[in-house]
Amino acid sequence: MSLQFDHYRIQHLDTRNPDAFFYLMSSNRPRLEDFFAGTVAKTNTLADTKAYCKNIDLRVAAKQYVPFCLIDTTTNQWVGFIDIKNIDWDTSIAEMGYFIDAHYEGRGLSSKAVGLITDYLKNNYPLKQLVCRVASHNIASKQVALRNGFQFQKTVPKDYTTTKGEVVDLDYYVKQL
Repeated sequence: MSLQFDHYRIQHLDTRNPDAFFYLMSSNRPRLEDFFAGTVAKTNTLADTKAYCKNIDLRVAAKQYVPFCLIDTTTNQWVGFIDIKNIDWDTSIAEMGYFIDAHYEGRGLSSKAVGLITDYLKNNYPLKQLVCRVASHNIASKQVALRNGFQFQKTVPKDYTTTKGEVVDLDYYVKQL
């Protein structure tokens, strides 16, 4: 599977390339550690990232996880990450998370990638609904969800504790597929 727009390609996360995954995570670590805490914690070193990639392969094989990377085809650099997690096949509901490298923010890349992946999921997976949980203060991420047809559902006060121990409200956005 490969989706393309402009000079970017979206593909399933290539766990055979842990170096690129490690570089993406480490170059964005400070801004991701609170809301991609699990992924950040498991990619502290290249050795950690290699072990985490093996775990990802097991989760993908068990149909529990569907990760994607966004690649700048002019540099072959990984510049974004989108994952489908917390998949409940009984209800056909899953959660979507996403981030873009700090150097690529503000270009609409997350919005385009989320839109393409949402369409891909609709056409290739028996999912009926996607949920995005976004920190209430993360305006850019909320805009990505809204631009892609996610509807604001609710704010859950004090729904998440960051790695720094801050308890934050999360806004829930839902999209029917």
